Amino acid sequence: MRTRTLSLVLLLLLALPARAVEIFASVPEWGSLAREIGGEQANVFVAARALQDPHRVEARPSLIARARRADLVIATGGELEIGWLPLVLRESGNARVQPGQPGYFEAAGAVRMLDVPARLDRADGDVHAQGNPHIQTDPRNILKVAQALTERLAAIDAAHAAAYRANFSAFAGKWQAAEARWEQEAAPLRGVAVAVQHTAWSYLADWLHLKVVAALEPKPGVEPSAAYLARLVGEAGTAPPRMVIRAAYNDPRPAEWYAAQVKIPLVTLPFTVGGNDAASDLFALFDDTVRRLLGGLQ
Repeated sequence: MRTRTLSLVLLLLLALPARAVEIFASVPEWGSLAREIGGEQANVFVAARALQDPHRVEARPSLIARARRADLVIATGGELEIGWLPLVLRESGNARVQPGQPGYFEAAGAVRMLDVPARLDRADGDVHAQGNPHIQTDPRNILKVAQALTERLAAIDAAHAAAYRANFSAFAGKWQAAEARWEQEAAPLRGVAVAVQHTAWSYLADWLHLKVVAALEPKPGVEPSAAYLARLVGEAGTAPPRMVIRAAYNDPRPAEWYAAQVKIPLVTLPFTVGGNDAASDLFALFDDTVRRLLGGLQ
């Protein structure tokens, strides 16, 4: 009787689904991507909120607790999270997700970095040694990261490797079709001169062939003074940029003042998933981004 009971328990345990992979994503875009690739096999937690500066996240005890039970940490890398994620990982005590381990994944490693500095000097502002970390503003990078993430998930959870690869294949097909549509819709933006509040748009500009002619921050991460903004207004002259772009999480006041003085539209982009009500997932993020940029031409 005891043997039959043990056998029944074993059969029931084998019939139960495997535990979902616990994923800790540093920022919303990678959380959204992890859900696309992980599907039902993934339980995804996102550390930073959409309307929060991703450079400046508090290493709260709740984040440390989440990292402690994570099977995979997905970070942007490129020093974006350098001010908080290393502390979270160290305090978590989770050996699986430390840098260099299979449970730690950096999206920046899958793409070509732009704006790699020729020198490193804190006097130049928040300059990142590996290059500009805001890689998610180019949809071509999203697909590259998705492919690398798929293989990492397959490596740490081999039992569901086929499911992850099938999810990626389905995502890639939809993404490539959407990317072709976005590029066709955005054709009028090619060569358009824009000002930006923060130097977060290099990859977007590279993708859409925008021409960034002014940055409202005198140095990356340094708030502009009134005198500096006034100087930029004077430099705009009779051929100002067509619009000024800011991320939804940025303080709106510098861009609002500049736009009013130069008499150009201010375009507020969601920057990441959840940056506004329309940007509910990765596809909607770029739908809304392209729509808003085209609106800036009106």
